[in-house]
Amino acid sequence: MAFLRIYKWSTLNKQIFLVLLVGILVGWLLASFSTIKQLNILSDPHTSGDLEEFHGPKADLGRHGAQEEFHKMEDPSIANKLKESVRILCWVMTQPKNHAKKAEHVRNTWGRRCNVLLFMSSKEDDSLPSIALPVKEGRDYLWLKTKEAFKYVYKHYLNSADWFLKADDDTYVITENLRYMLLTHRPDEAVYFGCRFKPYVKQGYMSGGAGYVLSKEALKRFIEIGLYNSTNCYKGYKGDEDVEMGKCMEAVKVKAGDSRDSLGRERFFPFVPEHHLIPGHVPKNFWFWRFVYYEHKEGMECCSDNAVSFHYVSPNQMYVLEYLIYHLRPYGINFNVDLPEGLKYSSIKYENHDSTNTPLI
Repeated sequence: MAFLRIYKWSTLNKQIFLVLLVGILVGWLLASFSTIKQLNILSDPHTSGDLEEFHGPKADLGRHGAQEEFHKMEDPSIANKLKESVRILCWVMTQPKNHAKKAEHVRNTWGRRCNVLLFMSSKEDDSLPSIALPVKEGRDYLWLKTKEAFKYVYKHYLNSADWFLKADDDTYVITENLRYMLLTHRPDEAVYFGCRFKPYVKQGYMSGGAGYVLSKEALKRFIEIGLYNSTNCYKGYKGDEDVEMGKCMEAVKVKAGDSRDSLGRERFFPFVPEHHLIPGHVPKNFWFWRFVYYEHKEGMECCSDNAVSFHYVSPNQMYVLEYLIYHLRPYGINFNVDLPEGLKYSSIKYENHDSTNTPLI
């Protein structure tokens, strides 16, 4: 009898031990899978969903030394003049759950350099601040949200800017390079720029995630003709936002512009820099290669020295790009600013900012 009790106790201990062992093993596998998944997302974000679990720093990172006085040996006068003459309104597509997780990090980094910065959401948030549009959230409503956002901009800010940029809350934009690219174009030119894709629309369309910028004339045609008079601009709420925008732009005779630099290198990018720099990182059977309008090179020749935007940028990477672009400098190397031939530094401006004006030479 005593032997039987000892045997049963021993068997029970073995069962408990096995359950604990299995529990530990399962927990370790789940933790490892989560870590691997996070590492893969960090280096391989191909959708906004890949960034769902990532948050930016909760603490204020502060300013970078003498940022307010600019770095020593740097002359920002040309960038400042361009900001005055090539006025850009930036509106950022976001949603309530991303206000603190993503949008505020746009505000704290590149968004500060826009002439006007707006966050378009379905809920007001004074901390950003954000604008509550009359839309539901979700991918099915992005086209409706885009139309409502541009309606709001047209109604309240048409004369506050010359160019109107739409970006996502995981897009990073170098506004100085955008102004430089736009300098040789007029606000009354019916054109828009971005990362150009080729299917679905005869002239191509611009990737929504990489951001696209409309001239004042393009915005006016979109609202006044496209949304109220044209039968070729989709009146519903569903559909891919960037494709529907491309169809509408073509319908109202707004040209899909070529944003490449003089060497044929792209300026707007639908992925993070690593994806375009490292050959083979984006598999050849991936959708990108079927969509991209122009021949896209991998490696160091992928990207213009005056790149404008990158997409699927995590909140933390916003600050990494901010540091690398605006603060890290190789000692002893000076950079000379060069503007398009015929434009003088002292006279870059649009007089009265009328939509028909061109840069004064």
